[in-house]
Amino acid sequence: MNKLGLHANVWVAGWSENEAAMAIEKTAATGFDLIEIPALEPSSLRPDETRRRLDAAGIGCTLSLGLDDRSDISSGDPQMMKAGEEKLRTALSVGRDLGATHVCGILYSAFQKYFEPPTRRGIEASAEVMRRVADYAVENDITLGMEVVNRYESNVLNTAAQAVAYCKMVDAPNVKVHLDAYHMHIEEQSPPDAIMATGKQLGYFHTGESHRGYIGSGSIDHPSLFRALVASGYDGPITYESFSSEVVGQPLTGILGIWRNTWTDGEDLARHAYTFTHAQLKAARETVLRASGFTEMEA
Repeated sequence: MNKLGLHANVWVAGWSENEAAMAIEKTAATGFDLIEIPALEPSSLRPDETRRRLDAAGIGCTLSLGLDDRSDISSGDPQMMKAGEEKLRTALSVGRDLGATHVCGILYSAFQKYFEPPTRRGIEASAEVMRRVADYAVENDITLGMEVVNRYESNVLNTAAQAVAYCKMVDAPNVKVHLDAYHMHIEEQSPPDAIMATGKQLGYFHTGESHRGYIGSGSIDHPSLFRALVASGYDGPITYESFSSEVVGQPLTGILGIWRNTWTDGEDLARHAYTFTHAQLKAARETVLRASGFTEMEA
């Protein structure tokens, strides 16, 4: 059964003591199983304190981050690759202490707009580092999610097919594809087909909306996405991600281009997302079961 998650930026811009307490408490109260904690600076998350709050609230966590232009493991630059590997290992150590199941995001390159296409050498260098990082992750029972993002946030993995090829290049069982409804809406010819083609390589999934606001109020075809997730047998986390200038701060505001309020009430947004996701999953499961000749009772 899929665990449902919520990105912490629905509640807070950072991870101060008060922000962490509020985000964890509200995520649990809304009914989600886990909170996705942004870890652009993983050493700032105070794992002991955060772990206590997570345990008290009865929810789990995942981490997400992107590398920067000083730690780009796809650059081919030895110093940058070393810095990137160290940052990823730090994130995994923090994730281990938090009890995180997944560390996801733009782990394979810098989280930025590039002005040149990637080189084969750069992609191979990225995979080489990721192979070592994966060995460390598996020691801590953590799955690595290679997030497929739009062309303005990376030049390496913009489609599910590219991510599948990258994961095969790394060739580690805990390195999986991380798909995101928002990015797929931009880059994929058919997001449902991309989900089906990814198959068992899919390890993490972000729901969201075309305008980053209330899920279901934009132009993404969520029923088709959820049917594909169910039909593919995906049973991993499904985490809702949304950004508004009401909450999010730098550097994400600049990198993601969050220039306006897509919502002002995070609690209403989160409650709606939880209800919407449950309803879509229920409908998708019923549709897939009936298409196979069974009902949910019989299954």
